[in-house]
Amino acid sequence: MKIRLDNVAKTFETFRAVHGVSLDIESGELVALLGPSGSGKTTILRMVAGLEYADAGQIYFGDQDATDIPVRDRGVGFVFQHYALFPHMTVAENVAFGMKVSKVKRAKAEIEARVADLLRLVKLDGLGNRFPTQISGGQRQRVALARALAVDPKVLLLDEPFGALDANVRRDLRRWLREIHDELGITTLFVTHDQEEALDLADRVVILNGGKIVQQGTPEAVCRSPNSAFVMTFLGDTNRLPAVVNGGKARIGETELDAPGYPDGPAEVYLRPGDLGWSRSGGGIPATVTRVIDRPDGRRILAATTAGETVEVDVPPETLIAPRDNGFITIERARVFST
Repeated sequence: MKIRLDNVAKTFETFRAVHGVSLDIESGELVALLGPSGSGKTTILRMVAGLEYADAGQIYFGDQDATDIPVRDRGVGFVFQHYALFPHMTVAENVAFGMKVSKVKRAKAEIEARVADLLRLVKLDGLGNRFPTQISGGQRQRVALARALAVDPKVLLLDEPFGALDANVRRDLRRWLREIHDELGITTLFVTHDQEEALDLADRVVILNGGKIVQQGTPEAVCRSPNSAFVMTFLGDTNRLPAVVNGGKARIGETELDAPGYPDGPAEVYLRPGDLGWSRSGGGIPATVTRVIDRPDGRRILAATTAGETVEVDVPPETLIAPRDNGFITIERARVFST
């Protein structure tokens, strides 16, 4: 089922949450709405679901104008962050609930068979008789997904479904969710503020800020070609250094970088820690190590430049370095944005 948002807007009392958003989601595509708190991503999801109505614009499911269709008749499955399971019902009863209250009547045997199939799909077969309090948080979120799928939705909507879980469980569940999506092929809209989650899961990432789309594209496109300083900093750790552009070159102290197409004048250079290196002699930005942070997959240096800027640099774990060591920060990749 293809979804199209055409200049959709939403205002709550004195503030506008969504400013004329237009977005096409192809049938079978998994799209992540990514942005900071207050960027409008959950409001967009709720308008697609029918839980909120748009003040302006239209929402289409395929060729049908779904803007004013009640939530019950939209054919969407919704998974919330906090499971929203019925505590007095077993796992199987939770999954069956939507089918039992649906306008489409099903025989008891058909419902039971469907529940059994879904519990196998989400790898919870054998747990149907347990209550939500008797299973883990990750398992409860799987139950919530099975319940959403039970009504054969045309569209699956997920509102930060892993936000209440710890990091390791989130990592496992998002890989599992991607497998489920690939198997079922349901058009899926996924809301998150977790950059890693969006980039791991989505076919396409839509980045929002202030109720507007600021960039969209494949995970590769938004990571490798951020179109603004906001996108660059939002998608990961970023150093920011003042520079001056002159004749297509950006200068940081004695270091020059290519900056074709940028107007002459003040600018800022954005550098990810992984796009920098450390040299003990010659070539680069002079700096002194102030701190070394060890991580399982590497080391991170905090170094102060002669201009007083603090720069974070990722180096291989075997790099021998200590506070007060002097050296040079080398630049492999950078993005320049005019101030």
